[in-house]
Amino acid sequence: MNNQWFSKVAVWLVIALVLFTVFKQFDRGAMQGAQIGYSDFLEEVRAKRIKSVTLQEGNGGTEILAITNDDKRLRSTATYLDRGLVGDLINNGVKFDVKPREEPSLLMSILVSWGPMLLLIGVWIYFMRQMQGGGKGGAFSFGKSKARMLDEANNSTTFADVAGCDEAKEEVKELVDFLKDPQKFQKLGGRIPRGVLLVGPPGTGKTLLAKAIAGEAKVPFFTISGSDFVEMFVGVGAARVRDMFEQAKKSAPCIIFIDEIDAVGRHRGAGLGGGNDEREQTLNQMLVEMDGFETNLGVIVMAATNRPDILDPALLRPGRFDRQVYVSLPDVRGREAILGVHMRKVPVGQDIRADLLARGTPGFSGADLANLVNEAALFAARRNARVVEMADFEKAKDKIMMGPERKSMVMPEEERKNTAFHEAGHALVARLLPKTDPVHKVTIIPRGRALGVTMQLPEADRYSLDKLRMLSTISVLFGGRIAEEVFMNQMTTGASNDFERATQIARDMVMRYGMTDELGPMVYAENEGEVFLGRSVTKTTHMSEETMRKVDQQIRRIIDEQYAVARKLIEDHADKMHAMATALLEWETIDSDQIDDIMAGRPPRPPKDWSPSASRAAEPPAPPVNPDGAHVTA
Repeated sequence: MNNQWFSKVAVWLVIALVLFTVFKQFDRGAMQGAQIGYSDFLEEVRAKRIKSVTLQEGNGGTEILAITNDDKRLRSTATYLDRGLVGDLINNGVKFDVKPREEPSLLMSILVSWGPMLLLIGVWIYFMRQMQGGGKGGAFSFGKSKARMLDEANNSTTFADVAGCDEAKEEVKELVDFLKDPQKFQKLGGRIPRGVLLVGPPGTGKTLLAKAIAGEAKVPFFTISGSDFVEMFVGVGAARVRDMFEQAKKSAPCIIFIDEIDAVGRHRGAGLGGGNDEREQTLNQMLVEMDGFETNLGVIVMAATNRPDILDPALLRPGRFDRQVYVSLPDVRGREAILGVHMRKVPVGQDIRADLLARGTPGFSGADLANLVNEAALFAARRNARVVEMADFEKAKDKIMMGPERKSMVMPEEERKNTAFHEAGHALVARLLPKTDPVHKVTIIPRGRALGVTMQLPEADRYSLDKLRMLSTISVLFGGRIAEEVFMNQMTTGASNDFERATQIARDMVMRYGMTDELGPMVYAENEGEVFLGRSVTKTTHMSEETMRKVDQQIRRIIDEQYAVARKLIEDHADKMHAMATALLEWETIDSDQIDDIMAGRPPRPPKDWSPSASRAAEPPAPPVNPDGAHVTA
């Protein structure tokens, strides 16, 4: 960077010096006066209009600088052969002076004679350096690394800004200790990991964690995306890898962070053309730079991906990415800590309970929680509030989990009634069956692409599913269609998504989880996709036709049995179905309190923030929408 700055300054200094010399020559001639012929000068002398004259020896004769009686300046040139010039001046009373010849300085002579050429050479060098990558976006700058360096001055992120992944932070704190005090590890023969791969679902804070490591260690931090290595020209990716590591060596100890490394680190040997060969060259160069003949001491490579299954094995071996740190979705304590970090940036009210919000947002990542706080702040701003209250967070949570409300959508009364019974069917079966998540809220206000939503929230974080819970989930999914058949005597397209999910659960129980006695604990379908195209593109089924027929029979048996279970529950509790549908038609949204009253046989209490809805004018029916998204299971 210093060399580029010096070269630019030097070029502009040469240009300025040459222009100054040229302008000075022109200015000197202008100050000496107007040029006249020698005969005209003699006439001015004989007419006694010349006051004084300065004679100076020049290259081609005697230079005459004259001043007239009215103080005008004239300039002329006389030959050496005119010996009577002095006599003419004396006879006409002209004062004159004789000066010796001025020898120009060597520097001035060089500038005058070589100035234009030096100017052309300087401009040519400047533009060539620009084209070869001296400036950003030069015609030949493709081989330069696009990594951006963050130093201590412009990276204020620390571990205090990272929450919800305490185990991952403990794993990477060793890197900070090594960068601060390398002798602590080296005196015992220990070697810090050459590379650390951060693995986890999207939005869990992998990039933030890497940035916090650099902020804690107070070392240079080079960041680049995996896609920045790929360009339209062959060999550019490998050149950029070399250039990036050369820059990092000059700033060692430092950290190189490659985000989304799966863009260049996919498994080799599964390509479909020359573009893939270019990607493999980039990967090969990265493998050599990380652990080849030349060891990059003090350069730690960090990378992040949410697809570790498609990375090349050579990239994951010890000596390259020695350590894989899994950044998982936060648990309830982690979600509470993350909410605390983001709530520091917004003014919150006294009624805010971060622990309640954490329990009500299972499965949320750090990015989801940041979006939750932002949406709540937007809701508070819309009502011109000074602080963000708990009600704003509830509205934001409903918007994120169930979709935005479409209150402007006018539904015919028959469709509203059908939707009310549909959602009531989901809610009733979910309340009556064992091992189902509690029903949190039911609404017939269109949200997102659904005409109504039944939202269930688990009481605690869950990491596996058992057979009874999966069977109960299938019955809950069928509750909507059964309610339409029993109480509305019709079938609508609103249950299509329910059927898809129920069928997929039953298929997984039979083919993946071995949850049937007839087929036993055996996997009957596995994904074997080309890694270049993605793992899930092709599916290979190692089954005979007879086995496939048995699989279909078992899937059908599970669906029919759970359909019958849900139908019996709805028919046996028809009074509660009517009460729940009536409450939905009146209030449009009911929560767990109203559902508890209905299931206990009591009149449901009105919602806390309920206000009578505006009368629905007779309007043409809304255009068809996508099928009801059924209930949301977080």
